[in-house]
Amino acid sequence: MTIREALARAKKTFVSGNVEDARLESELLLRHTLRIGQVQLYQEPDHSLAPHEEADFWRLVERRLDGEPTAYITGQREFYGLSFSVNSSVLVPRPESEFLVAEVLRIARSHPVMGVAEIGTGCGAIAITLALNLPEARIYATDISAPALKVAWLNCRNHGVVDRICLLAGDMLDPLPEPVDLIVANLPYVPELEVSRLGLADFEPLLALDGGRDGLEKIRRLCSGVGDRLRPGGFLLLEVGQGQGRVVTDLLRRLFPSAGIEVIPDLAGIDRVLVLSLAAEQKESILS
Repeated sequence: MTIREALARAKKTFVSGNVEDARLESELLLRHTLRIGQVQLYQEPDHSLAPHEEADFWRLVERRLDGEPTAYITGQREFYGLSFSVNSSVLVPRPESEFLVAEVLRIARSHPVMGVAEIGTGCGAIAITLALNLPEARIYATDISAPALKVAWLNCRNHGVVDRICLLAGDMLDPLPEPVDLIVANLPYVPELEVSRLGLADFEPLLALDGGRDGLEKIRRLCSGVGDRLRPGGFLLLEVGQGQGRVVTDLLRRLFPSAGIEVIPDLAGIDRVLVLSLAAEQKESILS
């Protein structure tokens, strides 16, 4: 079987199995099997797979058909143009979370951001991406999961930012040693019944998915405690799920009546990122 034939057969198999992005999934698994890059994959379409390579490839295809995320199979996931190691101890980074990074960088262009805290860092993708794009900032990254922090440390080492990111074990804001200019968080926001109904935790960690009864349990806790962990004029950025934008906005308005609140939709038009700006609150205080 050639590379061309293997890709065509795998794509057809994935389509029949209702696997999204069948072509991309086929490419990723075949590249992982053969240990080659995308260019080589298409430069040598008539290269024949050895029997053991073919057997290995179809084993990976079966694992994907069983629902295991490709990122866990290959041990890698791309995020914001960077490659991160992942395993079943951490949530697979989603493209939606790239909106968080983009908004932090937008804010940093017009406001001094010297101290950043990411709450619930998982594999460290957001914190590391920010460290690489904000070389002057000191970044704290917290997580309650010790196995997740091991993955985050590995990624920090791979990207050369071990000395720039302080990984902290503990719950939510508790481990932070000082206030920061900006707090960013992609906390679990899936309602617990939905996690169970869809079997979302069959492969990914329940701790990183389950947001409680309505999906907002951890987000409420963070919002309620963030006030004294932000420096004057600071920012809070949250990723939320579909239909949660208005509820979280109302919560933030009750907690911070004078602050600015911005809701950023994703490419599908879903309210995805909420930005709380204490800079607006500070400005109003000065004017009054």
